Amino acid sequence: MSEEIKLVVIKLGTGLLSAGKGEIRSERISQLCAGIHALKKHQIQVILVSSGAVGLGMGKLGLDERPKDLTLLRACASIGQSELMHAWKSSLEGHGMLAAQILLTREDFNQQSRSQKVQETIRTLLANEVIPVVNENDSISDEELKFGDNDVLSALLASLCQSELLIILTTAKGLMTSAQSKTLVPFVSEINSDIEKMAEGTASSTAVGGMTTKIEAAKVATKSGCAVFIGSGENPGRLPKVIEGDAEGTFFAPAGLSLNQRKKWLAFFPSPKGSLEIDHGACQAILENGASLLASGINRVSGTFGRSEVVSILNPQGKIIARGICRFANHELDQILGQNNDSVLSRYPWCNRPEVVHRDFLAPLIHKENSLVE
Repeated sequence: MSEEIKLVVIKLGTGLLSAGKGEIRSERISQLCAGIHALKKHQIQVILVSSGAVGLGMGKLGLDERPKDLTLLRACASIGQSELMHAWKSSLEGHGMLAAQILLTREDFNQQSRSQKVQETIRTLLANEVIPVVNENDSISDEELKFGDNDVLSALLASLCQSELLIILTTAKGLMTSAQSKTLVPFVSEINSDIEKMAEGTASSTAVGGMTTKIEAAKVATKSGCAVFIGSGENPGRLPKVIEGDAEGTFFAPAGLSLNQRKKWLAFFPSPKGSLEIDHGACQAILENGASLLASGINRVSGTFGRSEVVSILNPQGKIIARGICRFANHELDQILGQNNDSVLSRYPWCNRPEVVHRDFLAPLIHKENSLVE
């Protein structure tokens, strides 16, 4: 998958970078720079979108609450931006990379001539192996013209620069099914009303870092053909793991693709938590007919996983033939192995549908020639 990704936009929120009033997490920035350096070794270019200027400025002025006076708010942004950029410049140089500051407003995207200049500048910086560090220009932005959140800015930037992947690092593990269950949704093939409701249900928790705006950003980015990953930034040095599909979080497939193209992304993201060994008939149904996986075709369950987690699907010889999002936890599947649809619905009436892995969330990995299914 890394061979298909040439440009990544990485967005970090204030919660990850702030260490208190007027203080910044220098060690975390250094870890992120190490991760960026590792990406560049794989010929992947990086654009950074960094929040934190207003919070840093507030700390330097000794303010405990976000100012309501817009003039003072802009002053905080102006003071904090110099602190923020100094931290990025020092850390990137410490890892052998050069930083460049870019401050943008909504108008830079609304006017074609200005957005073209932004695009040209960033392309030139990247061509010269420079890391663009982007933030909203809060020191001059009018409140009614603001992006509202750097999540949206990062999505617009990813679209403008034709990035293949937007990585939003936050204090949350990713999108959760609800605030109560706290079950991670590992893969989203399409952002619909159900996904939006999940974001609304978790938006009030400080642990999720404002998931509603992140889903809005994902909608913008995926519509432009850019994939999106939302996950924890507690260990940003592991950035290459995101590209390799070995990082915990929620992955959003690009929109506007055929179902098979979307499912190709599922084949790489994220790592399976367990496996389902299926019989010969189920293998044929999946590989030749594009069918869903039913409980009647499952012989054995391995591993520990919850609902909506990714599993590998094995043929009777133990060879991986597909990946998919399983609708049941492993202990639930143990109760319905080999059973027909009526038995499944009778035991688990909450599931509404009998499929263990629906075909829309099932990605075949091989066919007779042992290559990815087209």
